[in-house]
Amino acid sequence: MKKLNFQRIAKHLLTGTSSLRKAFPPLSLHAIESAIKESEAAHQGQIRFVIECALDSAALFAGQTARARAIEVFAQLGVWDTEHNNGVLIYVLLADRDVEIVADRGIDRQTPTDTWRQICHVMEAAFKQAHYEDGAVKGIQAVGQHLSTHYPANGENKNELPDKPVIL
Repeated sequence: MKKLNFQRIAKHLLTGTSSLRKAFPPLSLHAIESAIKESEAAHQGQIRFVIECALDSAALFAGQTARARAIEVFAQLGVWDTEHNNGVLIYVLLADRDVEIVADRGIDRQTPTDTWRQICHVMEAAFKQAHYEDGAVKGIQAVGQHLSTHYPANGENKNELPDKPVIL
């Protein structure tokens, strides 16, 4: 039987939409969307940015990790459904201040796992300092650099996935 983490459960129960609006106000969400558009102009990859305030109680009591939830969201949003299998999800679980990057098989097999983890750490460090917009934009830029290396722009960059951040 899994041991419940009551401190984590309390954080999730106390992290609501007001926390989200404080961390990511409308201007920050717009900056994130702009960063994705700018990044995608330099490569053929697709970036989705998702923010979830907290996990629901069933997921919490089951001990769902941010990584497991990110993989679930990756599938739900169809980030895997791009022509070149080069979609990348940046998932932020605000209650845990955890960032997870899930990359489709096209880009993932060309990028060491540690690369994604390093980008996550940079973002998480910024979030701990309450620099949410800056951390998000730097993360998008770093992911974009890797996509540019392996999937450079070819003049036909079609936007297969929306650039607007998703709030769950």
